[in-house]
Amino acid sequence: MPSAGEPSERGMRIRGRTFTPQELLAIKALVDASPEEHRFALSKRICKSLGWHQPNGRLKDRSCRDVLARLHDIGYLHLPAPRRAAVRRRPVPLTERTAPRGAAVVRPLDVEQACFSIVTGASDPKREMLWNEYVERYHYLGYGVPLGAHVKYFVVVGGEPIACLSFGGAAWRIEARDRWIDWSEERRERNLRHVVNNTRFLIFPWIEVRNLASRVLALAARRVTDDWLRLYAYRPLLLETFVDPARHAGTCYKAANWLFVGYTKGRGRQDRHFKSDQPKKAVLLYPLVKDASSLLRA
Repeated sequence: MPSAGEPSERGMRIRGRTFTPQELLAIKALVDASPEEHRFALSKRICKSLGWHQPNGRLKDRSCRDVLARLHDIGYLHLPAPRRAAVRRRPVPLTERTAPRGAAVVRPLDVEQACFSIVTGASDPKREMLWNEYVERYHYLGYGVPLGAHVKYFVVVGGEPIACLSFGGAAWRIEARDRWIDWSEERRERNLRHVVNNTRFLIFPWIEVRNLASRVLALAARRVTDDWLRLYAYRPLLLETFVDPARHAGTCYKAANWLFVGYTKGRGRQDRHFKSDQPKKAVLLYPLVKDASSLLRA
């Protein structure tokens, strides 16, 4: 298969997708023909020209900009200089809104589907900022800017939020997951979008209730399927998540019938030289349909 390095006669793999030589030439021609265009406009032009759309009809312009940047970095094409310098993610300020509270009494059966309040695309920036603040303050990974398709939830009981969850795009390549699915490279490229990652799960530290976490996870798995279809026009087939065993045993996931399938290799998504030394994490999967692995191999 073509690598993520230089283009070959078989094309080039970028962001988990193989671009054919014809596609690469078409992209280069569009860039060369528009030397005065800024990068944002170029990405939209290329998406429209190549018919690169998400299932919900929106342009894949963010992904396209990543592809253009990669082709620029290896010298395959030359992009105009960015209009502004890249900036680091702004720190999320912590306010009294998310300050620790006294212990709350919540029973697992108090949580039901109606308690899930979607944050993504709700046209309420203040509420989304509140979600970000809770996660920044209490989740060990902090808040991370989501890229691509994603869904954020508050879980609210009695008018008070008790938990935050988010789901986003799957990791490009995870040996334990890919071995469980048993799919080919071609099928992985084609069907990876049907795998959704539980990127954050936080029950607030003043809520200590036995079996509550597994209850929330079970309901979230049902809820995210319909919300993903509504927002992105297709249904996910499999959920994945990664648990740092040095911090958590993953007990709540296992109690919610998630499957432990192995460990990551301790490398990040951008580690092309196999030098990263990140903690190895447990890989857990939750099939959303009975024959998830068969459908992902199809």
